[in-house]
Amino acid sequence: MSSLETVSFQHITRILGVTDGLEISREAVEIPLSPESPGVVRRLSNGKLEIVVDAEIAFDDWLQALPQKIQALMPESAESDSV
Repeated sequence: MSSLETVSFQHITRILGVTDGLEISREAVEIPLSPESPGVVRRLSNGKLEIVVDAEIAFDDWLQALPQKIQALMPESAESDSV
């Protein structure tokens, strides 16, 4: 398996597809263009969600696990539908 050297526009588009599906504003997401090993999903001090692609894990496998990593950081107030 080769390691990922750069996060491409196609990668970013697919990541934003995940965050769009979780109803997270694109303005609230930062995706560095340099992957790291290990990759990380974390809240920054400015409140934004930083999504760093893992350089060593196959992108499709990493992307499949991304929603769970994001949801683990989300506040429990996702039940705003109950009024």
